[in-house]
Amino acid sequence: MAGKFEVFLDSDSRFRFRLTAPDGTVMAVSEAYEDKSAIAAGIAAVRECAGTGLVTDLCTAASVSAPAPVVAPAKVQPACDDQRVPATRVHSFANAKAPRRQVPSPRWTGAA
Repeated sequence: MAGKFEVFLDSDSRFRFRLTAPDGTVMAVSEAYEDKSAIAAGIAAVRECAGTGLVTDLCTAASVSAPAPVVAPAKVQPACDDQRVPATRVHSFANAKAPRRQVPSPRWTGAA
């Protein structure tokens, strides 16, 4: 499911929108707009430019902290037993390995 735009009135009675993730997390909040037609144009601009926008890093090297250590995820245990097909059972595609029988030529190949 994709995120959604929510239009609301701020404390100054001006229109704003926020972009929320599918889990409800607020991803972005817009500037203030005078009317609904202006906010609709702002949403259209975000839709058009958001996927193709460039990323500019304005952080200095000194302000960047060391990355957090990567922790290996815990091993997932299957919820059910490992059930395998018994060796005595014939595989369902065993017939596909057998030679195919000759098919007679179609009736429409002769001269009309």
